[in-house]
Order: sequence, then C-alpha cells, then structure tokens
Amino acid sequence: MVKEMRLDWSPWPLHKQNYTCAKFFVCILLIGLSFRLLFSHSGGFLPVSEPAANAPREELPVNVKGGEPQQDSSSPQKSDGVRTSIPEMALDVEDGASKKEKCDLFTGEWIRKPSGPAYTNKSCLVIEGHQNCMKNGRPDTGFLYWRWKPLGCDLPLFDAERFLDAMQNKAWAFIGDSISRNHIQSLVCLLSKADKATEVYHDAEYRSKRWSFSSYNFTLSIIWSPFLVKAEIFEDMNGVSTKDIQLHLDTLDNKWTTEFRKFDYIVIAGGKWFLKTAIYWENGTIVGCHYCPGKNLTERGFEYAYRKALNLVLHQLTSSGYNGTVLFRTSTPDHFENGEWWSGGTCNRTRPFKEGEVTIRDVDQVMRTIELEEFIKALAAASNNGMRLKLLDTTHLSLMRPDGHPGPYRQFQPFAKDKKAKVQNDCLHWCLPGPIDSWNDLIMEMALRD
Repeated sequence: MVKEMRLDWSPWPLHKQNYTCAKFFVCILLIGLSFRLLFSHSGGFLPVSEPAANAPREELPVNVKGGEPQQDSSSPQKSDGVRTSIPEMALDVEDGASKKEKCDLFTGEWIRKPSGPAYTNKSCLVIEGHQNCMKNGRPDTGFLYWRWKPLGCDLPLFDAERFLDAMQNKAWAFIGDSISRNHIQSLVCLLSKADKATEVYHDAEYRSKRWSFSSYNFTLSIIWSPFLVKAEIFEDMNGVSTKDIQLHLDTLDNKWTTEFRKFDYIVIAGGKWFLKTAIYWENGTIVGCHYCPGKNLTERGFEYAYRKALNLVLHQLTSSGYNGTVLFRTSTPDHFENGEWWSGGTCNRTRPFKEGEVTIRDVDQVMRTIELEEFIKALAAASNNGMRLKLLDTTHLSLMRPDGHPGPYRQFQPFAKDKKAKVQNDCLHWCLPGPIDSWNDLIMEMALRD
C-alpha cells in the first residue's frame, strides 16, 4: 500500500549526496500518512456529507385574500416530523440501495422549463373538457413552463419510449377518484408521443377506461373508485347530490378488488371524497356519519372513515398474495381562495409558490398524517409478503402549484359573452398539460428503479 502511494506521489530523483536527507524526509512522510490513516478509520474525522435532502422544511400559510402570498401569524405551524422520514424509508424498502445513491424525490422546488410541455391540448385527444384549459380559453401560459426539481438530485423528464420499452407486455392500473383520472390522462398524453393510444374499454359513465399501446403490448387502466370502499353515491358530474352517500367502511369496492391481480403496477389513492357528507355503515348497521346535522347520528368525522378505509385497502393489498408493485399516492391539496368549490372560491394565481410561502391547511394535514401512518403500518407486511409498496408523495409539490388549476376555465370560453360572468371555479383538478405531468416524471423514475 505504501509503495503504491509513493508511486502516485512521484517522488523527486534522489542523488547520492542527499541520501541521508531523503531517508529522513521519507520517514516523516510515512509517519504523517500513518497518522492520517489511523484517524480516518477510527472515526476521528467524518466525511463531508451530501446536502440534507430530507431536512424538515418550514411551511408558512397561504394568503387567502388574493394577490401575493403573505405570512399569517394566526395560523398554527405544523410540526410534520413524519414527513421527512417516510420517503427515505420507502426508498430503502424499494431495493435496499445505499441512501447516498438516492435522494428524496418529493422535497425540492419548481424550476423553469423553457422548452414547455411535452404535448399540447391539440396533440393529445384524451383530455377531458374540464381539464382542457387552453381550449377553454385560459389566457395565460406561464404555468406550462415549470418542472419539478428534487433537492440534491436530478429527476429526468418523462421519456415515453424508454418507459414503454421497460413496460412491454405489462399492465398498469390507476385506482381512485377524478384526480387519478386526471393523472392517467396526463400519462396517456405523454405515452402517445411514442405509440398510439387506443381506447379499448369504458364504462357507461366513461369514468373507468382502458387504453392499449399495441406496439408494446402495454395496457393502462383507470378504475374509478373514489372511496376505495363500497359506496352508494347519488351525485352527478357537477357534484350535486340528491341523497347522502352511504359508505360501507368494512367492505371494499369490488370494482377494483376483482381486477387488481391482473396488473403489474397499481397506483392507488384516496382523498377529497371523504370530506363529503356521508352515512357510515359497519356490519350492516349505521355507526355514525360525517357532517349530517339533524339526523340524530353520531358525528364520527372524516378522519374515522379515511383511516378505516385506508387500513382495509392496504391490508387487502399486502395480504392477498399480490406480487406486483403498488404506488400509494398521497392526497393533493386544493387551492380555493375566498371560498370553496360551492361558495365562490377562486384560484387566480399565475406562478408557483416558493418554499416558505405556503403551509398545508389543517384538513389536508389531517389526511396526510393518516396516509403516512397507515403506509408505515403496511410496509412491514408488504416486504414480508413479497409485494413492493412505494410512496408516491405528491402532497407538497402539488401544494406549491396554485397556478395549475382550471379555475373558471373548466368550462368552454366562460367569459366569451360576459367578461364579469360568475362561474364555478375548479381549484382541485389540474390543467392538461400542466403540473400533474411532473407526477409522471416521478412515476417513471420510481418504476425504472426496479
């Protein structure tokens, strides 16, 4: 070892008359190297570490009065200790690789993308009318020129050919509500750059669909199951209900339970539907409700139902013998300001938030806490049973994009006849193209790690 180090150093030529001095110099050098090796292996000096990608972030409240974000001292700060550890844990469970080779994909910032989106509303024909913001007349385009950049590593942009090459002869399913349908439309648009997407199935309401990419024998399905558990829903496409939702918290929705074993990859998520008025059933008996004044029922709160549902869903997946990959997507906050969906709320911002300009709202924090806690419980069972369970944590990066929603442009040309018309805003779903496309950058990175 010493000889190699001396050769690397290329010592100067020695002359006979300087032989004694040279021996003394070499001795000093060897002693110095010995001390260095001794201390480096004894832990006396620690190597310089990479930037802490999982360091807790400061979250500040959004100004709901419109205009630029402001600090609101009246809103309590959240201590989200679980947040920083979950993605790292999920990465460790994925393949056991060294943490030094990975980073938290879900902590970062939105940076400029001068090239713009990978597709347009004209090049992709599967965009639903409510998310086709440019066709509907949205006048600004700045929201199209951003991409998600994790802290401490690079996230490649979605590569349709690379993804399809890796997924030949496989099948994917997205299971969830309209956000999942929003997400899969983005993926279909991106994949259509490499191969034609052929719709081979849809249900009567066009909520569940399947597309085939024949050149790769790849199929992509959306299974609409907004609660993931059995639910009787009496609501139209605009969210208007004629009766209260009847939610069976001990029974899974057979729309997906009879199908999921067919798929190699599943992206599953719950979310905002649990905030709706609902009557809760267990063992064939009403056990309470959420937001049902005047019905003489116990107010259980959405937290009760959401935890029950996720626990049942993840237990089913991890104990069923399913040996594919499950990506559990966290819920995404909305960006209604000055009201809600039903009370005139709007979302008129035109740029992403920067770190420190926004905090997660109480209701979204509660949902997120439940999601992470139930995910942790399921990890051990998944690894013991040969199922790969990963966390697709879209909460924070979505929180930072108030500019990416349809707003009033969920409708076609809403101000064509009256520039001051009062229209319903959509501050929950995402324009296509738009920020949700970056979710598929994450999807590809997580899937191709396998």
